[in-house]
Amino acid sequence: MEIIQSLQNRIYKIRGQRIILDKDIAQLYEIETKSLNLSVKRHSDRFPLDFMFQLTKEEMEYIGVQNITHLHNNANNLRFQIETSSYTDWGGSRYLPYAFTEQGVAMLSGIINSKKAIQMNIAIMRAFVELRRVLLLKSDFKVQLDIIKDRLGGHDTQLNQIYDAIENIMDETAAKTKWDNRTKIGFK
Repeated sequence: MEIIQSLQNRIYKIRGQRIILDKDIAQLYEIETKSLNLSVKRHSDRFPLDFMFQLTKEEMEYIGVQNITHLHNNANNLRFQIETSSYTDWGGSRYLPYAFTEQGVAMLSGIINSKKAIQMNIAIMRAFVELRRVLLLKSDFKVQLDIIKDRLGGHDTQLNQIYDAIENIMDETAAKTKWDNRTKIGFK
């Protein structure tokens, strides 16, 4: 359950979809992000836009992604990074991360077959399902709360009428008591 909670903290909502970033998946699968992205590129026909998309700068700022992978001067890594990177105007070559939807994560299980990847894929899918369940409960609770609020709203007017009636009765009683306890003058 602890791993599912950890995974839920890596799931963001972008473009109306729940996503997990490529760097987080790579970390969970214990592979390099560039290797993950290269594998995905090789099988790009398996990843339509509703399975995987690249984030914009604004979306990155929205989710607070701070550590963007930099191009290293290491010649062995440069080849892979060039294939998975795009140039931005941030003062160097960096790539915008890819975001995988729940279906995209499921599709990853078909192209990355290490034992760790399979175990983490199962855990990620469970995290998505748990998150969906919690959100459904919250939305159901919100609907029920709105129903109660509407019912009480209708009762508010009825309760106000009851309070007014009670106040009128109390005022009449107070007036009668005041009248009965007054100092009487005149003939007896």
